[in-house]
Amino acid sequence: MPRKRFQLTPSVYLVLIKADKILLSRRFNTGYFDNFYSLPAGHLDGNETLKQAMVREAKEEIDISLDHKDLELVHTMNRKIPDDEKIDFFFTSKKWQGKPKIMEPNKCNKLEWFDINNSPKEIIPYIKQAIKSISKNVSYSEREDKEE
Repeated sequence: MPRKRFQLTPSVYLVLIKADKILLSRRFNTGYFDNFYSLPAGHLDGNETLKQAMVREAKEEIDISLDHKDLELVHTMNRKIPDDEKIDFFFTSKKWQGKPKIMEPNKCNKLEWFDINNSPKEIIPYIKQAIKSISKNVSYSEREDKEE
């Protein structure tokens, strides 16, 4: 009988920076780090590339249009959490069309630009780690959380 292969849960995150400010969204009513800031993000739906997923999630979550050719992978994080292991891909783009706005008010109640070197106190810890890594041009990091 074939052995079941190990699986990772892949997610994409959008790191938008404008004039030394980073765009963060505050989670709301999700049951996962509610009232903490994160980046616009989402899981792959299957049958799509990482860049296609990022373009789709940017439109769904903050109503901006990205061209996959403008996306640059700036960080990858492997996270071990209880009952799951994740692989997170952080993309940035210097160009986008539209003004970011909340498109899922049932999951996000704030969308704000913060000084990249002074993020809010209420930020998801692995997001803070990723932003710090990106600012230092570190392309890969790992994290193990005992609870999440």
